[in-house]
Formats: sequence, structure tokens, C-alpha cells
Amino acid sequence: MSRESILNAVKANKPEALPLPDIDLSVFDEDINLIERFKENIEFVGGRLLELDGLDTLDIEIKALYPEATKIVSCMKESALGTVPVSKDTDPHTLEDIDLTIIKGNYAVAENGAVWVSEDDIIVRALPFITNDLILVVPKNAVNLHMHQVFDAISERERTFGVFISGPSKTADIEQCLVVGAHGAISLTVVLY
Repeated sequence: MSRESILNAVKANKPEALPLPDIDLSVFDEDINLIERFKENIEFVGGRLLELDGLDTLDIEIKALYPEATKIVSCMKESALGTVPVSKDTDPHTLEDIDLTIIKGNYAVAENGAVWVSEDDIIVRALPFITNDLILVVPKNAVNLHMHQVFDAISERERTFGVFISGPSKTADIEQCLVVGAHGAISLTVVLY
């Protein structure tokens, strides 16, 4: 059977699209401290939370956390720590030895400790995954209770690449042994300001 005939058979047997169900999001409402819940869950997935009153001391706090980092990519104008310039034309292969990357996060999710990062803030898609350590900087007022709220918010954006990042890279596939940093950043720090 040729590829074309297989694809045509799949197209001919496609089920009709069904409307999405109406979901009463009020059933998920909880009267909780969103920042505290986010902190609990970011730590549960292996990350760390740093709370700041503003971004004036951002670089000082980052240097204190990562004093050995020398090859730094900053994708935020609020941080002057960048030592490696990147652009949309940067070959991701040249970023294999990046120590630290600083990226703006758009939304945080209290229920699972995830942060939504848009392609507009990453510059090079490989950056959050190829860096040794990752810092995501998110406004405190962008912390949402659950994924439904963030899905609503990001559904209004122009359709580009984006990703939810929750904790550092980890796997426990082999002999149920947890390995942190197996496929991406070894550490993740979320800065809320």
C-alpha cells in the first residue's frame, strides 16, 4: 500500500469534528494563596522560587545564585548579565556550552508549578532546553490558579511556538532512577516580582 493510498484512506475515514464541551470553570475555584501554591509546586517538581519586590536587584540576585556562570544569555532587557549575544539567526549548535539563560515567562500556573514561555521571548527555540541552568522571570500578577485560565489567556495570542516549562529536565525511565538534567536544564529558578 503506497503512502498516498494510506493517507487517502485516513482522510476518508476521519470522524466528524465534535464541539468542545462547555466546562464550568467555577468548579475549579479555590480561595488559596496563589504564590504559596505555586511555590509548593515548583519545589515539588525540582525547581526553586525567588521572590523579589521588583527587578532592580535581579542581576545581583542571579549572580549570587550562579556565581560561576560566565556564558550567559539574557533574553530580557531588564538584565544586563548577558555575555553571549543571540538573534533569530543564531545557529542553536553554537549554544551547546551556555551556562545560564534568563527568559521572561508570560504566565505561571499555581496548580502544577509550570510557566508559559512564548517564542517571542525565547529568541532561539533551543535556549530553554540547551542551557545548563534556566531562569524564568514572571510578574506576580501573572500567576494563575489552573491551566484552564492560562489556556484562555494564550488562546488570544498570535499562533506561534510556546511551551510550558515545569521544573528542570528530569527522567526516571531507566530502572526508576531519577536523573535531573538528562535532556535539558539541570536547574530551574523562577523569579516572581
